[in-house]
Amino acid sequence: MNLTVSSAPHIRGKDNTRRIMLDVLIALVPALIAAVYFYGERALVLTIVSVAACVVFEALLCLVLRRPMSVGDLSAVVTGVLLAFSLPHSCPYWVVIIGDAFAIIVVKGIVGGLGQNVFNPALGGRAFIMLLWPSAVTRYGYTYVAPFEFGSVDIVSSSTPLQTMSRSVLPDTSLFDMFLGNGLLGCIGEVCTLALLIGFAYLLYRKVISWRIPVAYIGAVAVLTLVFYKGDNALSWMLYSILGGGVMLGAIFMATDYATSPSLPAAQIVYGIGCGVLTVIIRYFGIFPEGVTYAILIMNACAWALDRAFPIRRFGVVKGGAGK
Repeated sequence: MNLTVSSAPHIRGKDNTRRIMLDVLIALVPALIAAVYFYGERALVLTIVSVAACVVFEALLCLVLRRPMSVGDLSAVVTGVLLAFSLPHSCPYWVVIIGDAFAIIVVKGIVGGLGQNVFNPALGGRAFIMLLWPSAVTRYGYTYVAPFEFGSVDIVSSSTPLQTMSRSVLPDTSLFDMFLGNGLLGCIGEVCTLALLIGFAYLLYRKVISWRIPVAYIGAVAVLTLVFYKGDNALSWMLYSILGGGVMLGAIFMATDYATSPSLPAAQIVYGIGCGVLTVIIRYFGIFPEGVTYAILIMNACAWALDRAFPIRRFGVVKGGAGK
C-alpha cells in the first residue's frame, strides 16, 4: 500500500480563487446593469477601462518580478470593477488608470500579491485618487458624458443625497427612489441598493461570504444614526444614511474581501461593527460627506489583531488547561 504523507489541511473542496472571483463578478452584474441604465454607456466603458488596466498591470508585474502569471485568477478583474464602481461616471479615464496602477502595484503586488495584501486594493486605489485629485471623486452631475471622452470632463455639479445630509437636512429624494436609484447622483456602483442586495443574496447562496460582516456593518450604521440622528425624524435619517453613499457597496463587496478581513466568526462581527462606527464618525466629523473608504481601510489594518483577540474555542480544550 502506498501512502502519501502531506501537511494539513487534508480537506479539499471544489472552490478555488478563480471560482470565488467569478462568483463575485456575477454578483456585481446587477449593479453594472443599473449603472449603465442610469449613467449610460460611459459607466460600462469606465468599468471596462478599469478592468483592462488592472489586468495589464497585473501581467506586467508578474513578468517584471518573475512570478507565476496570476491574471487567470480574476482577482485583478474584480479590483478593476470595484474601483470603477467607487467612482462617478464623469471621472477621467486617465485618473482611473492611475488608481488601478496604485491598487495593483503598490497595494497588492509589491507586498507579495493576492492574499498578502493588508488593504483592499480597490479602496486603496480610490483613496490614492482622493488624495491627489479629490474633485475627480467628489464631483457629481446629471450631465451626459460621451463614453469615449478621454480627457477631463466638464459637468454641471450637483449635490448627492449624502452631501445634502452633511448639512443636517434630509434629501428631497424619496426612500423608494433611494432604494432603486432613480435620479440619484453618486458613484456608478452604489446608487441602486436593490441591485446590490441581489448580488448579496447570490453571494450568500453560493456561500462565498457570510452574513456577519455586512450585517454587523450595516447594523452599526443603523443604530448609531438612529440614536445620533440629525434633522427631524430619527427613522428617516437612519434609512437615508444606509441607502445613501457607499455603505451597501462597501459592506457587501469590499469589507468582505478574504485577504483583508478577519476569518473567525466573532472577529468578523467586531470588524463589521468597527467599519460601521468609523463610517458614521467620519461622515459626521470628516471633511468629506462619505466615510466608507477610510473606515474599511482602517479596519483592514486591524483584521489580523481581531483574529488573535477573538479566537474560536477548540474542541476538547479547556481555558487555562490542556483539555480533558
